[in-house]
Amino acid sequence: MIKVSNTAKSKIALLMTEGGFNAIEDYVRVGVKSGGCSGLSYELDFDNKKKEEDKLFEDNQVKIIVDKKSFLYLIGTTLEYSGGLNGKGFVFNNPNANRTCGCGESFSL
Repeated sequence: MIKVSNTAKSKIALLMTEGGFNAIEDYVRVGVKSGGCSGLSYELDFDNKKKEEDKLFEDNQVKIIVDKKSFLYLIGTTLEYSGGLNGKGFVFNNPNANRTCGCGESFSL
């Protein structure tokens, strides 16, 4: 399961609306790809189509879809949003990550 904090939920709803998506019906697609300074990096996008092989979760009224491969890396992750002076944006708090880079956008297991 992937959790969504209240601050992330608010920012997701705003960005989805600005991008022409419906925050109630459409999805947040979360994934992992090779790359980044620690070996793996996070992906975050909006989608209005769920693929057959996607896993679907709903937390805090946000629908999240994850491909099967990425799901193994993201179990137990909380998606947060930090909009303070450091300007980080979306932050993945991943309990499976053994090492993360300084910017928090990549990790390794």
